[in-house]
Amino acid sequence: MPVVTSRFRPPFFLRNGHLQTILPVLLPRRFQVTYQRERMELEDGDFLNLDWIHAGSDRLAILSHGLEGSSEDCRGMATLLRWAGWDVLAWNFRSCGGELNRFARFYHSGDTADLDALVQFTALTYSQIVLVGVSLGGNILLKYLGERPPHPSIVAAVAISVPVDLTSTAAALDHRWSNRLYLNRFIHSLLAKVQKKALNFPDHYDLRGSRLIRTFRQFDDRYTAPIHGFRDAADYWRQSSSLQYLQGITVPTLLLNACDDPFLTPECFPYTEAKQNPYLFLEAPESGGHVGFIDLANGLERWCERHVVEFLARVAARKPA
Repeated sequence: MPVVTSRFRPPFFLRNGHLQTILPVLLPRRFQVTYQRERMELEDGDFLNLDWIHAGSDRLAILSHGLEGSSEDCRGMATLLRWAGWDVLAWNFRSCGGELNRFARFYHSGDTADLDALVQFTALTYSQIVLVGVSLGGNILLKYLGERPPHPSIVAAVAISVPVDLTSTAAALDHRWSNRLYLNRFIHSLLAKVQKKALNFPDHYDLRGSRLIRTFRQFDDRYTAPIHGFRDAADYWRQSSSLQYLQGITVPTLLLNACDDPFLTPECFPYTEAKQNPYLFLEAPESGGHVGFIDLANGLERWCERHVVEFLARVAARKPA
């Protein structure tokens, strides 16, 4: 049965979705691993900043971050994967990682082309590739795996805290008062990026009234949708949601979504799809928040990071190198 019974059991005082979500931000960890940066030039003339950790392996883990994040958010996962013998590539979406990209466009929740370009590039060197994505990065990962047969070098994937239904998630963030803190933080970061973009692309970014934007619907209607070729926010969310692609996944894939994730709605727990697809493993612990999963068993290390390494080790061991 691809619906997995979770072993995540945080202490009682950490069984709160908001606390699990906020605690890792308030108490960040320090890591001794060092990234090596490489710039990848894309066929359309833009670029991606790639951050590598080389372990001398012929197996590679590609890590995809969340909304307005960067490769820095992946250091915990990268560290454990490095210790487990994987080479690691944490990539920054266009306009993320401290450097704006060259074009008016930036990144969005359903853009799988850059991930495909990364896979094609790295498959020239690595015999096995696994994909790990969190939040928005997880949605991109799942959509990529399901919309067409993936590259044969991909042997497994894990997606964590994923809004597989973008319409309901946007509504939850826009209208739940308990999510106001997260919403304001995201909108502030996105608007700051838009203001920088407008300096180079004034014809694409009309800033009049932008300070009145308070919701994802307003932002995506005004900027994300038209800049990336969608009719409006609703069209963008509909086309970009990975939920409709889950039945097409053909490599072992773990989807880990906590039931108390403040960003997610019931639509983001695809039990039916998991029961119908033997490659899709859905794990929904009662607690964990949004990319939290702190149980203090190993200090501030996130339980999900070790869980990912264990899942990938089991799956990759079954695949010939």
